[in-house]
Amino acid sequence: MGENKRRMLAGDWYLPDDPELGADARRAAGLCAAYNAPDPPPERRDALLRELLGSVGEGVRVRPPFHCDFGRLITIGAGTFVNFGAVFLDTAPITLGADVQLGPYVQLLTPAHPLEAGRRRAGWERGLPVTLGDNVWLGGGVIVCPGVTIGENTVVGAGSVVVGDLPPGVLAVGNPARVVRTLEPSPPPSSA
Repeated sequence: MGENKRRMLAGDWYLPDDPELGADARRAAGLCAAYNAPDPPPERRDALLRELLGSVGEGVRVRPPFHCDFGRLITIGAGTFVNFGAVFLDTAPITLGADVQLGPYVQLLTPAHPLEAGRRRAGWERGLPVTLGDNVWLGGGVIVCPGVTIGENTVVGAGSVVVGDLPPGVLAVGNPARVVRTLEPSPPPSSA
């Protein structure tokens, strides 16, 4: 493993203009293109998703088009639904719990860039993980910034930009997203 890939995986500053990382990105782009094609049968699309991503739980549905940087750093829990147009920039781990729901055009972004203009011009970046707990619901167009964790059972309103961690069981909205209220816990499903 090369130095830039090692640094990226460790969460350190690295230079993404690297042949090894370029090859990994081309692999992901090819798999995304095949996944996003209009004609694969469902079983082929499922196989492509499992080849692209690091881990995919049972009953996961991802509606194309779907785009990511590398794919292998993405884990999606069972029963999760990802709507059209999702962008997961995975220079660090992106972890979705079970039964997560993402509206259309959600962006989960792990790359962070230096504030110093000189280092930014030189191309340095690093990845900070994004984690969504079980039963999180992100409305359409939500953007989750690098390093954010959203607690289980939290709902984020459409168009919100999440720049900091959100606790479990809250409703958050706005830019930047702010908690507006606590949500009541759901009763367990009936066994009728």
